[in-house]
Amino acid sequence: MRSGLFVFRRFDEVRRSMSTSSAVPSDGSPGRSCPVRYRYRPEAFAAARAVPVETAYVIGGLYGNPEALRAVLDMKRREEDHTGRAVTLVFNGDFNWFDVDADDFAGINTAVLEHLALQGNVEAELDGDEGGCGCNYPEHISQDVVDRSNTIMRRLQGTAKSFPELVRRLSALPMHLTLEVGGERVGVVHGDATSLSGWGFAAEAMAVPQASQEIESWFDRAGVLAFCSSHTGLPVLQRFRAAGRDRYVINNGAAGLPNFRGARYGLATRVSKWPAHPGQVLYGAQCEGFHLDALPVRYDHDAWLQRFARAWPPGSPAAESYAARLADGPDLLPEQAQRLSNGAA
Repeated sequence: MRSGLFVFRRFDEVRRSMSTSSAVPSDGSPGRSCPVRYRYRPEAFAAARAVPVETAYVIGGLYGNPEALRAVLDMKRREEDHTGRAVTLVFNGDFNWFDVDADDFAGINTAVLEHLALQGNVEAELDGDEGGCGCNYPEHISQDVVDRSNTIMRRLQGTAKSFPELVRRLSALPMHLTLEVGGERVGVVHGDATSLSGWGFAAEAMAVPQASQEIESWFDRAGVLAFCSSHTGLPVLQRFRAAGRDRYVINNGAAGLPNFRGARYGLATRVSKWPAHPGQVLYGAQCEGFHLDALPVRYDHDAWLQRFARAWPPGSPAAESYAARLADGPDLLPEQAQRLSNGAA
């Protein structure tokens, strides 16, 4: 999970600290390691039997926010009532994080498991004690952030011990999924095309010009039109060119946290053969028979802040890492998340 990050550098600083999208150093310490079991190859998406959907919402980074879960379920019902067409929900990991309250943990996981779901590193580490949070944080994330994330993970693991059957079901979830939407194949991941906790689809990683060649090769090997991701926490929609076609990476940032400066809503990714209602979409891309959009998840922010503060009061590790983002959002505007010129920004 991208997870406790939210001390951000500007993109130009990160460019100087990274050479390619895969050049993310890991020293093997808790929170900075990428377990071997997290890894897969881009060819796995081409080989997979695709799940056919007409419209799907991909919800990454719910982070244990019950108000955001309620909002996503309401979004699904509204679109289905308006169009008469089914909407498939795909939770692509880290739907847990702040939900250390037992009732919240049970309620969120029971609801999510009624839909398509993937493991994020949080779910992968609920019954573990070796990798910390499993975030695979790169070197530009401070050690204080890493340590706080590992502490949050340990507290969540304590809650999870009371729910062994839920943890068993979460541990059995896949790490990636292929959808078929309007005749196009779409890869859904938590991290990137090679790892559950990969940072190759981070906004800052894809801003590095050298990243384009590697990501284009991932598209060729995976045989997909788009990848939907979330792990790294900043939203971005970026166009690439591979095998003579435009291809897309869309990272929704977080469904359960603000994603833009001054904002009070999360984000979900909508993939569909049908256009969204114009008033729903913050930004997006489309080609014939395929629509890829970022939708706001307008949860009850005040109720969420109150719930968060009860579990994570001032001075707690989660408050230290996330209070600024909860209050003001990251230093990003929606127009900065759109990179629709081919290649890296």
